[in-house]
Amino acid sequence: MSVSRDSNTLLHHEIVGDNPNAPWMVFIHGAGGSIRTWKFQIEAFSPHYRLLLLDLRDHGLSKDILPEFPAYDFDIVAEDILRVIDHLNIEKAHFISLSIGSVILQKIDIERPKLIDRMVMAGAIFDGSWLMHLFVHSAKALNFILPYRAIYWIFSFIVLPRRNHRMSRWIFRRQSRKLTQGEYLKWVELYKPFFKLVRQYVQRPVMKKGLVVMGDQDHIFFRAAQHFTQIQRNMRLIVIENCGHVCSIEAPDLFNELVLQFLSDADVPQRVTATPVPMSWSELRALQGVKG
Repeated sequence: MSVSRDSNTLLHHEIVGDNPNAPWMVFIHGAGGSIRTWKFQIEAFSPHYRLLLLDLRDHGLSKDILPEFPAYDFDIVAEDILRVIDHLNIEKAHFISLSIGSVILQKIDIERPKLIDRMVMAGAIFDGSWLMHLFVHSAKALNFILPYRAIYWIFSFIVLPRRNHRMSRWIFRRQSRKLTQGEYLKWVELYKPFFKLVRQYVQRPVMKKGLVVMGDQDHIFFRAAQHFTQIQRNMRLIVIENCGHVCSIEAPDLFNELVLQFLSDADVPQRVTATPVPMSWSELRALQGVKG
């Protein structure tokens, strides 16, 4: 594995695999996450692909990225990723995204469609409904009352409420601690262009093959993902039963197998069942000693 941060103009990124003939696979984590979001995917994908893992601006080790901005939009976030890709001379790659990473991925596809070979979106967001408006504006209003870590704690329970979602909640709360209050407020400003961008990419035809992997317990985003895959002929939906919003963490072996089947053009089922792992508090406390 090689780790790189060539200057403060580039996101922190890591490359796993040194086979120059292997296809590239680029990972885009969600808000509050980091490269470590993908810790359960590296071993499964690295024998087949050359992996590019990135920390988004302000996340993980991507601190003090230049130029600075008073607030962020999807143009800025997508350009950060494209700058690393151009630096590495990547002309084409598969992309895997998680949560709001799917929105960033759609922005990249709009800006540079020839770059993306196939796209995989886990816990994807395709929703500009009244529920998402309420969800986003509630977070904005709470900024005047609570520190962002309290807000993140509350919304992690809203998105991941069940006992078998504890692992996902714990990982994202742990990673989100690297964000400062000021950095969080800049990311919250994404809500302004969010709904316009969602309308744009939901209505346009996606011209390359894509896989959307959703947990059936993803009560906020699941229905919109169903609708998106119904109107997009190149998009395939796989539902993992007994799984929540972060299916790549809650059912990693099953998720990895499904993605590899899709990328190899093998038949993939429309619906599979995961064995839920209800984490006890003692098990979570034991994880405090796990790094990454």
